[in-house]
Amino acid sequence: MRKVIVIFLSVMLLVANMPFCLAYGHVGTRIKDIAKVQGVRSNQLIGYGLVVGLGGTGDSDKITYTIDSIVNMLKSFDINVSTASLKPKNIAAVMVTAQLPPFVKQGDTIDITVSSVGDAKSLQGGVLIQSPLKAANGAVYAVAQGPVSIGGFAAGGAGGSQQKNSVTVGIISNGAIVEREVPTTMEQKGNVALSLSQPDFTTANRIAETIDQQFGPIAIAQDAATVVIKVPAEYGDNLVSFISGIEELTVTPDNIARVVVNERTGTVVMGDRVTIDSVAVAQGGLTIKIGSSTSVSQPPPLSGGSTVVTTDKTVNVQEQQGNLILLPASASVGDVVNALNAVGATPRDIISILQAIKSAGALHADLQLI
Repeated sequence: MRKVIVIFLSVMLLVANMPFCLAYGHVGTRIKDIAKVQGVRSNQLIGYGLVVGLGGTGDSDKITYTIDSIVNMLKSFDINVSTASLKPKNIAAVMVTAQLPPFVKQGDTIDITVSSVGDAKSLQGGVLIQSPLKAANGAVYAVAQGPVSIGGFAAGGAGGSQQKNSVTVGIISNGAIVEREVPTTMEQKGNVALSLSQPDFTTANRIAETIDQQFGPIAIAQDAATVVIKVPAEYGDNLVSFISGIEELTVTPDNIARVVVNERTGTVVMGDRVTIDSVAVAQGGLTIKIGSSTSVSQPPPLSGGSTVVTTDKTVNVQEQQGNLILLPASASVGDVVNALNAVGATPRDIISILQAIKSAGALHADLQLI
């Protein structure tokens, strides 16, 4: 019997041909791991710049905006050049992107990503010259500059080449200096709101009940994704301590019953809330073997006949013994897996059986194929 890979979202252990074991008790999860405070978020920054110092691997003269950028940059230093005289092989036009985390202050540094937008062959050894980074509102929040690290290489010669990772995208660790702070508002009208990572009415209600048990009746589940908390008066001047206390509280998240099937690997992932109605599952197979044998036909003596070679064909039909098992109504996921193992189901068989049970309306779970 082939081993069936079954991973449960709760604590369990399953080995093919061994008794099934499943722990139905849930371990509490910290609120900070399933929800975040509204208003605490990152912001995306973007900019345009030039990477210089490339050893002939920059943009070609066909990329006119690179040439125009070089001319404009030199004009800022009171240097006037004609576009016709420029050969930008050592320069590449790039887009610079970054994530501005919450609570960063002026003077803090953040990582940036540099990506070629022209036909540069590589950014290896290049240096990004000063580039302003803007947010969606058009305001500059950081300025980037520094040597580019591509984390790969490209080499070629004698009719062959080899490349590792991308050489037209690089990063600059701490390559941008924050010039403007983004205001972060955690409290609005004396309330703090939590946003659930996976909206669920039951989980939101449990979070509110847990907070009430610790701090009194101050929380209410506004919807499946939001829990609104009234800040107690004693924490009015110490909001960080209050939020920290909430984040450390533990709750048991609730999820819908779901079965996730990976057809490529034969992996089946089932939550412990998966149940089925009364259903019968049968497994069997039909084997047909067609063979041939060669024989020689000799004529009787003095009959005037000739020896003839003949081929005899045989057809053998074998039907494997079908295994039929009845699963009772509201069977647990353990019953399902034990039953499928009992009929000798392979991973592909399990996938087909689960799909058939779902089509029959007997599987009470969301079946997802990936």
